Amino acid sequence: MSRSRARRYALRDEGLNEKLEALVDEALRLFGERSDRDQVRQLVVSALRLGREASPGDLKLANHSLKELRHAFRVFAPYAEVPKVSCFGSARTPPDHPDWQQAHGFAERMVAAGWMVITGAGDGIMGAAQGGAGRAASFGVNIRLPFEQDPNQVIAGDRKLINFRYFFTRKVTFVKESHGIALFPGGFGTHDEGFEALTLIQTSKSSVVPVVFIDAPGGSYWRDWHQYVKTHLHGRQLISDEDLALYKVTDDLDEAVAEMLGFYRNYHSMRYVGDQIVLRVRQAPDAAQLSALADEFDDILADGEPLVGGPLPEEKGDFPELPRVVFAFDRRRVGRLRQLIDRLNAFALEAPAPRDAGRPELVARELSD
Repeated sequence: MSRSRARRYALRDEGLNEKLEALVDEALRLFGERSDRDQVRQLVVSALRLGREASPGDLKLANHSLKELRHAFRVFAPYAEVPKVSCFGSARTPPDHPDWQQAHGFAERMVAAGWMVITGAGDGIMGAAQGGAGRAASFGVNIRLPFEQDPNQVIAGDRKLINFRYFFTRKVTFVKESHGIALFPGGFGTHDEGFEALTLIQTSKSSVVPVVFIDAPGGSYWRDWHQYVKTHLHGRQLISDEDLALYKVTDDLDEAVAEMLGFYRNYHSMRYVGDQIVLRVRQAPDAAQLSALADEFDDILADGEPLVGGPLPEEKGDFPELPRVVFAFDRRRVGRLRQLIDRLNAFALEAPAPRDAGRPELVARELSD
């Protein structure tokens, strides 16, 4: 990157800019050179601009937020190659309740399949999922509340427990680190997390991941919620038909686990390059399957048939061993994109499963260039 381009986002004083460039160069020389040097430089510029423009209260908010995110990134970094599922539900659910048993069993089975579990670190459903996962396979992202939510016994004192001051930094961490989301019956917070996840997926602000609402056997909590969504959101055309494909409601743990693992049977990860979407897969569709995709999903394929190939230059060498399915996509119909991913996974079912089916090496969150 040229020096002139690097200064597009800079301070107004040229002398300070020169000192800042030297400081960044010296710091990165000590810490280890990075290919994303300009991002580091822009962070420093933003901090200095805030010092001039922001109120003391705003500075405090920005400072604490950045510290929380930095710490969260550091805690999760050693486990980047392990898939993770976030489990949400009420902190008030007692251990003898069927919902508690479902959460415990679900987490236990996901860990047996090679995943780790993230919860809000409280009791109830969170403690159930944490107990099913075990301490070694658990992350806790606790929130500091006026009445103090203490972490559950499984995760208390663990290095993978993070205490957040702000809900929004906590939510960023949940979504950024999750390869799947499971919701058990809960209150306002559970619904907030569920709708937040669906909104981010629907609007292409996060990758498509499996979202499963899990009832107790024979329960109707999420079944009634789903009926509300169909009657009032879909019925008033506030969401489209395909948006209903972004989640699954079930009271069957076999079905819930299969939804999580099956999503990664063939599909691996995605990213956008300009107006194109790149779907990384383990097994490329053959000519007949590619033609079938073009016929079934011609409503979202802007420029004809999808193409199969290797990594694009913009991917910077990520997962070079994986084939790609590439096509123009305007990001407006993510429900149909989810259905296309399901179809790619169904193609893989017709052949012997890859050795690591359902256990992704890493699901990248590189959504935009």
